Amino acid sequence: MRRISRVVLVMVLGSACALAQNANEQSRWNGYDFLLGTWRGVGTGTPGEASGGFTFGRDLQGTVLVRKNYAVYPSTSSRPGFRHDDLMLVYHGSAAETRAMYFDNEGHVIAYQVRLDPSQKVVFLSDSSAAAPRFRMTYTALAEDSLGILFEIAPPGKPDSLVPYITARAYRVKGAGE
Repeated sequence: MRRISRVVLVMVLGSACALAQNANEQSRWNGYDFLLGTWRGVGTGTPGEASGGFTFGRDLQGTVLVRKNYAVYPSTSSRPGFRHDDLMLVYHGSAAETRAMYFDNEGHVIAYQVRLDPSQKVVFLSDSSAAAPRFRMTYTALAEDSLGILFEIAPPGKPDSLVPYITARAYRVKGAGE
C-alpha cells in the first residue's frame, strides 16, 4: 500500500510541476501576444512586388514561438516568378535572453537576438559578422489588427550601417485562437 501511495504522490507532484512550468513558459510570451495569428501583407502595387503572408503562433506547449512566412514574386521582364518560404523559431536562451533562428528555402540560416519593447514592438537583430551582412526586422503594432514591418540590411563589415530594404504593412486575418 505504501508503494502505491508513493507512486501516486510522485505522479501528482510531477503533474503539478509540469503545469507550473507550462504556465511559466506561457507567461514569458505575454508581451508577444500582438504578433500571434495569421497575417496578410499589403503592397503598393509596384510591378514585381511580392504578395504574401505569415503566421505567428506558440508551439511545443508554449515553449517557442513559430513564424512561417511566404512571399510570391510575379514574373517581370528580367526574371521569372518565384516563391520564397521561411521559418523562424523564437525561443528563450540562457540568462533570460530571447533568441531566434531563421531558415529559408534559399539556404539561408540566420541567428537573431530578440528584443521586446513595451510599446508593442519586437526587434530581431542578427548577430554581427565581418564576413556577412547584418539584418534587422522590426514588427510594430500600429492598430489592433495591423503591423508595421521594417526590414533593414547592413553590408559586411559595417554592422551599424543598417538601411531600409523593405517596408510593409500586414493585417491580421485570424487571431491566435481562431
